Amino acid sequence: MTLTDSPSLQIRTVNVTRYVTPLREGGSMPAIAEADDGFLYVLKFRGAGQGHKALIAEIIGGELARSLGLKVPELVFAKLDEAFGRTEPDEEIQDLLKASVGLNLALHYLSGAITFDPTVTKIDPLLASQIVWLDCLLTNMDRTARNTNMLLWHKELWLIDHGASLYFHHSWQNWEEQAKRPFVLVKDHVLLPQASQLEEVNTNFSSILTPKIIENILNLIPDEWLNEDIFQSSQAQRDAYALFLNTRIAHSDIFVKEAQHARETLI
Repeated sequence: MTLTDSPSLQIRTVNVTRYVTPLREGGSMPAIAEADDGFLYVLKFRGAGQGHKALIAEIIGGELARSLGLKVPELVFAKLDEAFGRTEPDEEIQDLLKASVGLNLALHYLSGAITFDPTVTKIDPLLASQIVWLDCLLTNMDRTARNTNMLLWHKELWLIDHGASLYFHHSWQNWEEQAKRPFVLVKDHVLLPQASQLEEVNTNFSSILTPKIIENILNLIPDEWLNEDIFQSSQAQRDAYALFLNTRIAHSDIFVKEAQHARETLI
């Protein structure tokens, strides 16, 4: 059964058993960690700079990508015990672990994967258009030549790190209006030069992402991460995310035209 025809979704929960190594190139200092299922994960901490909002964006971005048929490592909830990390000698890491006790988020570690390099690997125009469309929907500013957030694994392109998406939710200021705005930062998207099939993708993807798909994905977000004071309940905050995404999909021609205009200046 695929995501798009499933009535509900689930994310597995694992317990972190071993901190392996920090990934200091990440702004929020994620880490490679081992869990009680025997697998390695890239662990994203709720106690990092952007807190649970980055984890919410990671769930929404990752599962939207998966629903559209794009490759994304499995997402799991990762529990961090209070006693974990007490022997960690690095004070900065120890503080991060203490601030992240409880439920965090992790992505399956793709062992042997290499960072996508646009000067070495050329991407099919359809796939490039699909990724650009998704990032315009998500207002994902973090897929540039400097930081592509894409990996090549077993000769396939995998998307990682959507934590910088949906930047409106860091303030929720004029968020209803922002849902209809173009994504001007698409001009810096690493795949924009190859994205020649945006109109075709827009027609296809807009029909796939139904309100039910959006609802199923948003229901994955733990209530404890939905605690904005401006909302009366966690469900009210979910409803706001749903309205933003559904409105943005309904007005996708706006961000597609912006992307096409930006692309014309590059080619």
